[in-house]
Amino acid sequence: MGFLGKIFTWWDGATIGTLWYSLKNGEQVGTDFAGNRYFRTRHLKDGARERRWVIYNGPNDASRVPAEWHGWLHGSYDELPESHLPPPRIWEAEFTPNATGTPAAYRPAGALERGGQRARATGDYEAWTPDA
Repeated sequence: MGFLGKIFTWWDGATIGTLWYSLKNGEQVGTDFAGNRYFRTRHLKDGARERRWVIYNGPNDASRVPAEWHGWLHGSYDELPESHLPPPRIWEAEFTPNATGTPAAYRPAGALERGGQRARATGDYEAWTPDA
């Protein structure tokens, strides 16, 4: 999409306005494993609340924000997330992106994308017929 895409679209990364605002008024405080960049306001006026925001590396999808950064964005704690990370557990799985709307999305049996055929109902199901 190029330059025009950056002006008019917000769903695939930041617009030019957001990037300009972030460079002018924000201070980058960190990045996560997915390349998302996290910012906070550079200069606070008296009594003003600190603003925090993220610029996604790729499509804007809130499920791509790790839990530790989510807590920081919402003001659960003031320190940067590195100080709140628990030690990694052996059973933890690697992050997988949300696959909804992509070819990798889950398609149950009977879904139109899988041919639309599902197994016939068996067991105690009996179709209702009205009494005439």
